[in-house]
This record gives sequence, structure tokens and C-alpha cells, in this order.
Amino acid sequence: MRIISGKFKSKRIQAPKNLPVRPTTDMAKEALFNILNNLYHFNDLNILDLFSGTGNISYEFASRGTENITAVDAHFGCIKFINKISQELDLNINTIKSDVFKFLEKTNTTYDVIFADPPYDFEIEKFESIVKLVFENNLLNDEGILIIEHSKYTKFDSNKHLSYQKKYGGNMFSFFEKSTDKEELE
Repeated sequence: MRIISGKFKSKRIQAPKNLPVRPTTDMAKEALFNILNNLYHFNDLNILDLFSGTGNISYEFASRGTENITAVDAHFGCIKFINKISQELDLNINTIKSDVFKFLEKTNTTYDVIFADPPYDFEIEKFESIVKLVFENNLLNDEGILIIEHSKYTKFDSNKHLSYQKKYGGNMFSFFEKSTDKEELE
């Protein structure tokens, strides 16, 4: 994987082979950050990276100037790897080893962007549970956005918080906001 832009532009990071991860592809990540670049000033954001895996998304935010990043993953090896890279590059990424669902139930911090990259083989109920926990617990700031990466086969069409979706190959990003006007989507 590589960092697309910012202070560490083009920096390649090699994750250990034994981590249970599927990092976001460079093409999909670049497209995602082009969208975010039009919405936000990165240095002002408070980011939550769920199912953070290798830290790919967290590094991209940090490289672009974001200083408030929390990366949550249940796998010790993933957390250890993110801490190692954060230390090497002097990045301010706060890691938390936790089950994502338990973390979402307990945290009272609010975020500008919550990015979740759960396993693609999750049942739709688990994907929906992420959305439900974020909005029931008021974890987004007023102009905040929840982004879930998933396969093109996972459908959120009936979710009232779904704002829009973008597809990149087999990857899809679904964007959720506090209030959406479903009429605009049709």
C-alpha cells in the first residue's frame, strides 16, 4: 500500500503478511480522498477509523495534516503495526484495541468523519448495526459523515441515513449523514 498525498506522498508501507486484512486499494482510496478533499479541511478534522487493519486510511488522513485520529481494531497485530508505523513517521494516531461494536456503544466522543472497513462477508445486520450505533449514540458532529467500505453486493438502499454511494471496481463506499433528503437521491 502507499500513501497517496500529503507530507508522505508516495510512501510505500509493507504490512506483515500474517494480518487478517484487506487494505483499501490505492485507486479506491484516491477516489475517496478526492471526495473528502472537496468537503473538509483535513487539519480541522476529528477522525475515527473503525476496523482499521493496517492503518491505511489513518495514515492517509495523517499525511494530509489531520492530527486527531483514533484507529480501532480488535486484532492485536493490527494495533501493534499501526503503532509501529505511527512512531516511525511521527504520526498522531491514537490506537484502541477493541471490538468495534463495544467501542461504539461506550464512546461519547464525536467525530467529523467515521470510516469503517469491516469484513466484506459481514451479514447486512452487522453493517446496519454500525450505522445504528453511530446515529443512536450521536457520534457524528453536525456536518459529519459516516463512510462504510463494502462489496458491491451489500445494499443499504432503505437506510434513512444513506446519502450517496460510490463504486470503484468491486469496492463501494456508502456515505451516511444525520439527515438526508431521500428525494434528492431519486
